[in-house]
Amino acid sequence: MRRTRRRGIAIAIGGLVGLGIVSPVAATTFGTGDPARTTSTLVETASGKVRGASLTGYDEWLGIPYAVSPTGSLRWTAPRPAARWGGVRDATRFGHRCVQGSGWDPGYESPTLTEDCLSLNVYAPHGTRGRRPVLVWIHGGGFTGGAGQDTNPRKFAQQAGAVVVTINYRLGALGFLSLPGLRGAGTFGLLDQQAALRWVKSNIGRFGGDAQNVTIAGQSAGGTSVCAQLASPAAKGLFARAIIMSGGCGLQSTADADRSGLAFVQQAGCAGAPDVLACLRGKPAADLLAAQQRAGVRPSVGGAAFPVDPAAAVPAGTFNRVPVLLGQVNNERALFTFQNYDYAGRPLTAAQYEALVRSAYGANADRVLAEYPVGRFASPGVAWTTVQNDSASYTRQVLYGRLSRYVPTYAYEFAESATPQFTSIYLIQQKSETARAFPFGATHVDDLGYIWDYLGQTLPYTDDELELSNQMIRYWGRFTAHGDPNGASTPGWPRYGPQTDAMMSLVACSTSPATGRPPAACSAVTDRFGVEHDTAFWKSLA
Repeated sequence: MRRTRRRGIAIAIGGLVGLGIVSPVAATTFGTGDPARTTSTLVETASGKVRGASLTGYDEWLGIPYAVSPTGSLRWTAPRPAARWGGVRDATRFGHRCVQGSGWDPGYESPTLTEDCLSLNVYAPHGTRGRRPVLVWIHGGGFTGGAGQDTNPRKFAQQAGAVVVTINYRLGALGFLSLPGLRGAGTFGLLDQQAALRWVKSNIGRFGGDAQNVTIAGQSAGGTSVCAQLASPAAKGLFARAIIMSGGCGLQSTADADRSGLAFVQQAGCAGAPDVLACLRGKPAADLLAAQQRAGVRPSVGGAAFPVDPAAAVPAGTFNRVPVLLGQVNNERALFTFQNYDYAGRPLTAAQYEALVRSAYGANADRVLAEYPVGRFASPGVAWTTVQNDSASYTRQVLYGRLSRYVPTYAYEFAESATPQFTSIYLIQQKSETARAFPFGATHVDDLGYIWDYLGQTLPYTDDELELSNQMIRYWGRFTAHGDPNGASTPGWPRYGPQTDAMMSLVACSTSPATGRPPAACSAVTDRFGVEHDTAFWKSLA
């Protein structure tokens, strides 16, 4: 695996990339009157005053409530605007994460049981006057985990000159329970996201942002959330463009979600209650989390805000038509193969591989097994990863084409296969030979560290990889500002069209110190996505 190391590889990417671009200046905050006046970090929002912190090159305001705490009788109701407060609210500490179980990410070693969690964080760079573009980040985590604080966007804010907002939203059963007759069923967490966007529209000008120039962006479940907001009539006018990273475009049907909801009610011990909702609202969060782990719940179509599955809205053109930048990493599913099998000490066998294919692909299983014979791969796990990667890549290729019929669409694949793995896997690799030997390549989440600090861990990027980070921030920043990633000092990025399948392949160079050449990114336009992921085969199964 390529790991060309140049001077400075142990420097934090946030330090080298973020602080090397903007010189520290006096803290700047924008009021509702003069957008260029210099003040302290005291800002008056629609709900009251907040005081943030001024740090090197940027200001931050943390833990600002955007909605009332959804507890007690407000469990499983649409979010309500935050109540006003008196005095000055301290905004130098993150709010609580939403209810979720434990996991391998640092900081998530224990479950979180606090429901008072609907808050957001604002980051603004020093030195730029006037109204700045705004990026609202929706975190991933499978709709069951994560928080806005996982992402520190300081380097993106400084290099792109953008105001960045990260948000919390309700997760798991508390965010997405669906039951017959429950208003807002299946969509409470998505409604939280819209409430945060309405807060941004009303307040972001006070932090120097342009409320008419908002981009929503997310990765994994956050990317799927972005597509759900694209298809939501209630989100119209809340954003001007969208970024979908490693996310899909689909919600569960109401009927399927109701069945999952009833299974959850059974596990929670409320199936025989005369008032099921009252019974559920009386349960402590720990009991609901335990029931959720036995009977999972995920977002679904529901109500006036999400009346149509995005998978149907996009091909029909009945979505909020804004420019879209979207893509994936080139070995997405390796993370999940490792997590479900190798990390658990049970690597897949050939027999298990065949059984998985037959379960997933039914009548097409024989054709899939013939196209991907286990003997062609280094292991059954690699075979299963490749099948899932290619199948999902075909689905995304179809999505790119459908979006491109209606809106400017820019597609990419993050293909830097020698990258350090994202924080959680990187830490596991320090202790586990199994993790070090696993063929991750560029897998799910690995691209996030190139745009902002993720989960607080310094990773050993090479100088070439740091240059790729610079390039990606330029692309994402221009798209945030203008709806087009193109500009000076980067390769041209064409709009996607299914006739050419042209997209940007994001990779670092492999610069040898002996050459004396400076480090660089080697990203380039490619039309080989379909060939590399065998999408013609998957199309033949559709």
